[in-house]
Amino acid sequence: MRAHHEPVRRAWVLGVWVLGTGACHRPSPVTRPLADRTHLRTVQSFDTLADAPTRSRALFLEASRVLLHPRCANCHPSGDTPLQGMQGALHDPPVVRGPEEEGVPGMECQGCHQDHNLELARVPGAPQWHLAPKVMAWVGKTPHQVCEQMKDPARNGGRTLAQIVDHNTNDKLVGWGWAPGHDREPAPGTQKGFGALIAAWVESGAGCPPEGAAP
Repeated sequence: MRAHHEPVRRAWVLGVWVLGTGACHRPSPVTRPLADRTHLRTVQSFDTLADAPTRSRALFLEASRVLLHPRCANCHPSGDTPLQGMQGALHDPPVVRGPEEEGVPGMECQGCHQDHNLELARVPGAPQWHLAPKVMAWVGKTPHQVCEQMKDPARNGGRTLAQIVDHNTNDKLVGWGWAPGHDREPAPGTQKGFGALIAAWVESGAGCPPEGAAP
């Protein structure tokens, strides 16, 4: 996250460090203990909820702990200036998303961010590194708002619910959230466990938690 040498700082300029959004929608500071922040409940832990709508809402609320974690939420900015780190600091040096969510000509994301983390340079990487479109912005939103957005093809990349499950379970860029490298805090749980929560949420009716509900 931190640049100690000018060459590294220059390298960061070339890639959109997909951990951000505009300054007016910065994520709230994480206050949970690390052990709790990195834990994710299993699908089986919701089996006591016999009512399908109630279970569905609870499943998504737990999944939202991943979706709204900085490793994931910062990949879905509403602005053109990415943030970085757990506190949502402005990308240093500044970069912009560009017309295709992959930076601007001469400063494309993949010019710096390779398909794997560069530990010595402290530059993160995964296949097809890029920002999510603005219509898929999550930072600053509630679990209810993100849930409704994920079900809307106009705001989820044109995906069906089945494709949403596959994307969250198998996509390698999504998977980077659990292997972010260089002492970065990973998203809670594992990609497999998260995918199972999303699948169970869909199977139980894809219900959304009410406004005000917090993970």
